[in-house]
Amino acid sequence: MLIGLFTELKGAGGVQRAGRHMAAVLSEFAASRNLECRLLSLNDSHELHRMSVGGKEFVFTGYERSKARFAATAVRASRRYGKLVLAAHPNLGPVAQAMWVGAAGLKTIICTHGLEVWEPLSTVRRLALRRANVVLAPSKDTANHVADAQKVKLENIHVLPWALDPDFEAIPANGLPLKLPQGYPEGRVILTVGRWLANERYKGMDTLITTLPRLLTQWPELQLLAVGDGDDRAWLEELAEQNGVKRHVHFLSGLSYEQLAACYSACEIFALPSRGEGFGLVYLEAMARGKPVIGGAHGGAPEVIEDGVTGYLVPHGDAAQLASSVDTLLADPELGQKMGERGRQRVERDFQFSVFANSLKKILREQCES
Repeated sequence: MLIGLFTELKGAGGVQRAGRHMAAVLSEFAASRNLECRLLSLNDSHELHRMSVGGKEFVFTGYERSKARFAATAVRASRRYGKLVLAAHPNLGPVAQAMWVGAAGLKTIICTHGLEVWEPLSTVRRLALRRANVVLAPSKDTANHVADAQKVKLENIHVLPWALDPDFEAIPANGLPLKLPQGYPEGRVILTVGRWLANERYKGMDTLITTLPRLLTQWPELQLLAVGDGDDRAWLEELAEQNGVKRHVHFLSGLSYEQLAACYSACEIFALPSRGEGFGLVYLEAMARGKPVIGGAHGGAPEVIEDGVTGYLVPHGDAAQLASSVDTLLADPELGQKMGERGRQRVERDFQFSVFANSLKKILREQCES
């Protein structure tokens, strides 16, 4: 039996999307080997769910935040011929460790994502990471943090970059015209996508807003569109008003994949000058739509964005350099188009779902056969 442990699979966000990718691959791998596969999600509603990624269907059970029922089910499952468990977040590492104690020969894989492993975790979570057969990291930067902050041996860490979602990738091939959502602004648009939460201000949305006044003197038709929602939206709207740019800052939320793809296609520049991205799936989405990307010169972003080639990297909070990068792209649209085309080619070469799936299957196969 192969067992997958997830914090949440139905929600929005990069961790959830990466989880869905891993769940689909784990289920497909188990079926190819005639193995049973159990997928458990801690925070999803308590019922049997059916989802698909790129046409690959999988079924999982939600536990509605009941840690006790979630852990008890996982341990029982591991004792019934458990062969391998994949925990899709370090917070689930202790559950995987408890399963290992009760199931001789069980192999454990624990996934990390980024900011959550930059500082030492609790003792029990660090111990689970150190005892795992494999620790997955989406970037070399995250892998180094796992080694330095959590004291995990480098030879046990595998860098497995996340992938562009195949359902997003397939949108241009479905033959339907992409319709912009209501509220998409007219003018030259900088797009940013994320969750606007008070505890995630590291994403740099505030810097994008405070940079606008110096840009608007040269480019009065410039608009900033923020796709996403969260408890910090009111603060960001107030910041826009304080800086005199409220008419140039727009928020949209609840968009479908098709509407989001339309926003990527219509914008001129994508920017998320974050200091805390372990990888940055939104960068892949923008690059896949042929857009130049501005990201933070921190975390895993430099492994996705090639500075001066597919976009620009700027230090977090550096409004002057951010403004300079935006100004360069606005003044030379042909440069932006060339960067966007190089980004699109890189996504097609390195970040397709099939590349991710094959790499993860190789790791699963090695663990099952060792």
